Amino acid sequence: MTETAILFATTNAGKLREVRAILAGLAVRLESLTDHPSIPAAVEDADTFEGNARLKAIHYSRLTNRWTLTDDSGLEVDALGGRPGVHSSRYAGPEGDAAANNAKLVRELDGVPAEKRTARFRCVVVLANGSEVLATASGKWEGLIVDDPRGANGFGYDPHFFVPHYGITSAEMTPEQKNRLSHRGQAFTAIRAEIERILNTSTAS
Repeated sequence: MTETAILFATTNAGKLREVRAILAGLAVRLESLTDHPSIPAAVEDADTFEGNARLKAIHYSRLTNRWTLTDDSGLEVDALGGRPGVHSSRYAGPEGDAAANNAKLVRELDGVPAEKRTARFRCVVVLANGSEVLATASGKWEGLIVDDPRGANGFGYDPHFFVPHYGITSAEMTPEQKNRLSHRGQAFTAIRAEIERILNTSTAS
């Protein structure tokens, strides 16, 4: 069966690993932005996750002539009024340093009691072909923010995102657990079904 090339517009190796695992078994060849180093970056100036995901998907799809899969995701902390939100990856500055982002998060939550540290990860995924949006999907994952990082798996805010039902942080979960439970796992599992439907429809026609 001929594979369809899909660009997953990220340079984040952790995200790429997760999405490759979720899309495994589909007749697709997943590329990343590291395979297209000369492409200028999209300007992410929308004020919602869906807005940013849409503009990125259309931007990169037009430039590569590929189906393009993008996500915009982030952490919303209730005690911080929903911050860092769409600014999650660059919360502590434009360099997007995860350690600095986490340090700022913990600092801003200083003195906030454990039960008030409710938070959620959100993710919106968009699949585009040129200027056309083929499919969208979303997911969210509820938890609490803890001061001390725990676990060596995952990336970003994972070591500080505690999931009470399991008694561990996202970074302490196996990749299989995280893909099943997380905001990104939910969104990409849903988009996988859409990709499969589109591919089957194209084959049938």
